[in-house]
Amino acid sequence: MKLIKSFFSRAQLSSNIHFLTTEAKGFLTFSQIYGKDKVLIFSNLFEKNKNHIVKNILIKRGRRNRMFLHISAMSVLTAGIILSPFISDSNLFGKNKNSSTFAQGVEGAEQSLAPEDVFQTQASDKPRDKIISYTVQKGDSISIIAKKFGISSDTIKWANDLRGDNITIGDSLSILPVAGIAHKVERGDSVYSIAKKYSANSQAIVDYPFNDFANPQTFSLVEGQILIVPDGVKPEEAPRYVRPVYVVTGPVEVMGGGFTWPLRGTFNQSFSWYHPGIDIGAPVGTPIVSANSGTVAQVFTSGWNGGYGTHVIVRGSNGYTTLYAHMNGVNVSPGDAVTAGKTVVGWIGMTGRTTGPHLHFETRGPNGNANPMSFLQ
Repeated sequence: MKLIKSFFSRAQLSSNIHFLTTEAKGFLTFSQIYGKDKVLIFSNLFEKNKNHIVKNILIKRGRRNRMFLHISAMSVLTAGIILSPFISDSNLFGKNKNSSTFAQGVEGAEQSLAPEDVFQTQASDKPRDKIISYTVQKGDSISIIAKKFGISSDTIKWANDLRGDNITIGDSLSILPVAGIAHKVERGDSVYSIAKKYSANSQAIVDYPFNDFANPQTFSLVEGQILIVPDGVKPEEAPRYVRPVYVVTGPVEVMGGGFTWPLRGTFNQSFSWYHPGIDIGAPVGTPIVSANSGTVAQVFTSGWNGGYGTHVIVRGSNGYTTLYAHMNGVNVSPGDAVTAGKTVVGWIGMTGRTTGPHLHFETRGPNGNANPMSFLQ
């Protein structure tokens, strides 16, 4: 009787195992088919919408810049907090650590990181992407506030509709991120009409990184959006803000640092934190010569290319690299030797992110972008 029970128990166990194995195989097969189906569905959806996603990111790149930076910084900080105990315990540097030295290290770090006056308010050096509100404090004046935020006194007056210099403690002032005007877009506005209204440069409006456009290549605007007009002038104040037109008289004789002006034209836009070069306006087809002697490093003859359009990069024999952008054609190839003030690298055009014919010219040194005017004046 015991043998019979034992036989049936083993048979039932074997049957159960076979059943579970069969079910597991069926489940895995189903999961594999289901997973492939979902991956294909997701791939199709992504393929259909990727252009929209990329365009959205490009349009909002300025406002999302801070979010990406904050997420990256928090990720690095979190990783450091998680990994630091393991690194400390592993004694990577062969040092004997104890609780007292660790406490002393923390105390020293706290002392070094703490500012002299933790309650002192200072304006941030980071580029601001929007208009902020500032409350007037004791001892403030419009010129002091303007200096604190790196803008002009007139910018503060125009943004707050002030007729004079009188302000009172407790007043709330709108502070623009750069010197100029904030414009609320109306029906029929374009970057060109707005630039004309405020005696500004349309290219500067386009180059300001926190201005959004419905289409970044045609610079179309959305009614009601706020547009920053760098160096814009209030229309009724324009008569007393007649800006002189500076003419670049190049190419000229090569200067001491090995540089010369790349062409003759109007000086349209200067170097700034958001514009890493200078703009020289000239008619389409005007020849552009190499500003320094050296070798052609890269040539881009088509495409958007990050807004530079058709452009050439020359690696100079003086240790600096120069960039020539927005051209309608090039006259050199990678590896060609060029001579400052003589070799034509290309011609003025309107390729890439541009509102009119001009040369965008950059100089890059060991520490990154440098102001070309430091070498050309």
